[in-house]
Amino acid sequence: MKFKAAEIANLLNGVVKGDNQAEVSTLAKIEEGTPGSISFLANPKYEHYIYETQSSVVIVSEDFVPTHPIQATQIVVKDAYHAFTQLLNHYNAIKNQKVGIEEFVKIHSTAVLGEDIYIGSFSYIGAHVILGNNVKIYPNVSIADNVRIGDNTVIHSGTQIYDGCEIGNNCVMHANVVIGSDGFGFAPTADGSFEKVPQIGNVIIHDQVEIGSGTTIDRATMGSTIIGKGVKLDNQIQIAHNVQIGENTVIASQTGIAGSTKVGKNCMIGGQVGIVGHLTIGDYVHIQAQSGVNNDVESKHQLYGSPAMDAKDFRRSYVYFRNFPEIVKRIDQLEKEFKQK
Repeated sequence: MKFKAAEIANLLNGVVKGDNQAEVSTLAKIEEGTPGSISFLANPKYEHYIYETQSSVVIVSEDFVPTHPIQATQIVVKDAYHAFTQLLNHYNAIKNQKVGIEEFVKIHSTAVLGEDIYIGSFSYIGAHVILGNNVKIYPNVSIADNVRIGDNTVIHSGTQIYDGCEIGNNCVMHANVVIGSDGFGFAPTADGSFEKVPQIGNVIIHDQVEIGSGTTIDRATMGSTIIGKGVKLDNQIQIAHNVQIGENTVIASQTGIAGSTKVGKNCMIGGQVGIVGHLTIGDYVHIQAQSGVNNDVESKHQLYGSPAMDAKDFRRSYVYFRNFPEIVKRIDQLEKEFKQK
């Protein structure tokens, strides 16, 4: 599919500088541009590429002032990075406009399907499932009984959604996500073995949540594990039973959050963070990658290290950590001098 520069400028509320009729059919990084592609320039470090790029069209910010001639047609916008993100979303929406039900799909007779949905081959839709309008379910997805999925949500291949879970509007589940598997609930017995505690709750995922490949969110023992509106989860994250994550919090890969912990809104949690159970983490908290959190955290705090501590304290302490071998050497030398007296 081809688009003219004027059409793209209209979509992005931009102004064309160059050929209004320049056509593009693909997206490319500015340093890898080819004729027929569109790129963007947002970082000044990449400015030199705009003078040599082969891209037919480049999106630039209105404060960009070229110092050499530019061959490519420019679309001038307020913020090039934001505009290119809009363009990517538009491209993605066009790419994902699949509609219909493919062969070898099993749909229970009591399921309710919205308009303009797509269901890929070898997927299963259980009893009393409700799918909203424009839902896209890719091949090999299993959706168990009594699941509700809102409008415009995309479920990628291999995802498993257990019974009774609820997913909001405009969500994305990437490949092999598991929603609603049993929480890790086992009670010790007198003989030293462990007895499974039935997990009868569910998972509720609010609107505009995106969940990366291989991430698992356990169902609650009772009640609900809750993922707030606008939360973004990276690949391979473990969210345990009865955890609550506030809106617009982002969590990077390989983080694990133990049961019944509450994470506030607008938090940023780095990769490989471990958070123990039954904690309360406030709003706007930043946790550095590979930190281990074992105490409650007040809002607007920054944590580093394992066990995690206030970021300022960690940085001061790190001066001593880094110099510790030299400090020990000096102490040993002082002890030898003291013994010789």
